[in-house]
Amino acid sequence: MQEKLINRVPHIILLYWIIKIASTTLGESGADMFSMTFDLGYGSTIIIFITLFLLFLGIKLYIKKYDTLYYWLLFTTTAIVGTAISDYMDRTLELGYTIGSIVLIVSLLLVLGVWYLKEKSISVENITTQRAEIFYWMAFLVANTLGTAVGDFLADELNIGFLYSALIISTLLMITALLHFYTKVSSLLLFWIAFVLTRPFGATFGDLLTKSSEDGGLGVGTIGTSLFFTVVLIIAMIKEIKVEKLKKDN
Repeated sequence: MQEKLINRVPHIILLYWIIKIASTTLGESGADMFSMTFDLGYGSTIIIFITLFLLFLGIKLYIKKYDTLYYWLLFTTTAIVGTAISDYMDRTLELGYTIGSIVLIVSLLLVLGVWYLKEKSISVENITTQRAEIFYWMAFLVANTLGTAVGDFLADELNIGFLYSALIISTLLMITALLHFYTKVSSLLLFWIAFVLTRPFGATFGDLLTKSSEDGGLGVGTIGTSLFFTVVLIIAMIKEIKVEKLKKDN
């Protein structure tokens, strides 16, 4: 008798995007909190959260199903690692946001290309094998890193500032949503556009909250912002757990 394949990832609904934005904003403020506020530096922050990423990935692969807690713990580590890697590429390796963004765009296309060649699909809502899930998380890690670089490119390299960068990205996200609901543009293509765009939104919005007024921010600080979005993330996760439970009961 053939073993029933169980989906390992959530369906993409509105609640997914709410949790993702909270997670990506936490990723920005959290990475800055560890690397700058706690003075660990980008290298140490990367090592700590890559280790956590591999730990949670191992657990996630072991349980072979979708689990709200482990999924979003794993996702949040990709957001924090992505921010730290992007900053490391720009400030420590001195590549700059432009070159860094180009390198990461190419890297994401390579991961997606290999994923498609091996699995004949890059579906983000139907992941039933270990290999597909590994590609899924590798793509998410690179996409989150790319999103941070794009956000910093807009805010710093083009000198648009955090507020206007967030507004520009919000407009692009709304256009993407309209294309999804009112056109026949590939939903998978629009997902990846939205996925990458929500990351720089989280990055610029996070910087807007954490940076001082002299740097164009509101001066809330990395600790306060990280605590706030941790609470938002927990509340949204509880809501998702309730939604998942209702689906099973019905």
